Amino acid sequence: MRVLFVSAPLLGHVLPLVPLAEAFRRAGHEVLVATAADALTAGRAVKLPVTDVAPDFSFGRIARRMMLRHPLIARAELAGAAGTRGVALLFGAVNERLVDGVAAVTDRFRPDLVVHEPLAVAGAVAAARRGIPAVRHENNLFDGAVLAAVTAGPALRRHRVEALPEPVTAVQIAPPELVGERTGTPMRHLPVTVGGTATPFPVREGRPRIAVSRSTVDGPGSGGLMRAVVAVAGDVDADILLVRPERGLPARLPGNVFTAGWVPLDALLPTVGAVVHHGGAGTVLGALAAGVPQLVVPGPGDRRHNAGVVERSGAGWAMSAAAITADQLHRLLSDYGLRMTAGRFRTGMAARPHPDEVAAHLAAMV
Repeated sequence: MRVLFVSAPLLGHVLPLVPLAEAFRRAGHEVLVATAADALTAGRAVKLPVTDVAPDFSFGRIARRMMLRHPLIARAELAGAAGTRGVALLFGAVNERLVDGVAAVTDRFRPDLVVHEPLAVAGAVAAARRGIPAVRHENNLFDGAVLAAVTAGPALRRHRVEALPEPVTAVQIAPPELVGERTGTPMRHLPVTVGGTATPFPVREGRPRIAVSRSTVDGPGSGGLMRAVVAVAGDVDADILLVRPERGLPARLPGNVFTAGWVPLDALLPTVGAVVHHGGAGTVLGALAAGVPQLVVPGPGDRRHNAGVVERSGAGWAMSAAAITADQLHRLLSDYGLRMTAGRFRTGMAARPHPDEVAAHLAAMV
């Protein structure tokens, strides 16, 4: 078979697709990843064939245009309170920009199956116009069917497709204990990170460790998390590991704070006692897969929603950066209920079908 994977042009959107793409390739199928901009680097880093469907794509330019034209929705989006209004405008425009390139690749590659993530609905549109079966690969904590529906309009109109057909199935990587029961094909979440080395931080015997990670997407409302942790770090009896430090940190850091650039979170998270992060779905799922308690700072877009999902799950807390104290960080490391719940998530997620099984299942369906 030939299988085309389609992702929005953002690193955090393509990485969740990598395990299934690699599984198809291991099974002898021909795989191609269609995306653009920052997401191209992920495919190349894991040595998957990648094609650029939108040369010179700028996510920032589209986001700025949306903010200028719809200031009230933009303000709500920065507060994480826009629901699907912001994502509809932003990723509707993104997919209108992608869909011509994805359609051209579909015509050239002639896939037997198209696998797309919810915010890369251009893949579903390109598949529909050629009658190719499509699979929606969930990569976040929102319901992917809703996201695809609210973002599809501009791409559908551009290619005169009346409506999106139902996908063959939806690959579900988030456990139902986190997001509720969803129809589709369950799959184990395997965290993927590109770049960096697995052991950039010192390991000091007997010292608990807290990882602090931020978004791969810079923009308004994304800063402050690390500054808040560093401000109280001197009173924390643990080592604080900052992954890709944000701008504006003090020139002189407390002696228990260490920094590094790109670090594979799938290698780092199992070595720490807790993680503080921005609320990206990939980091949420990665922490759960590692059985690590998490403190999530709500932010723009889906991050406020994700923070609430984590808190309701019992595997972590949600709080503003301003509310972070040394006591909160100590409790994050020592709270028995958090550790037990996070451990149950790790066990349950490890029991879900491996991507190799899912690839074989999908190949048999089409």
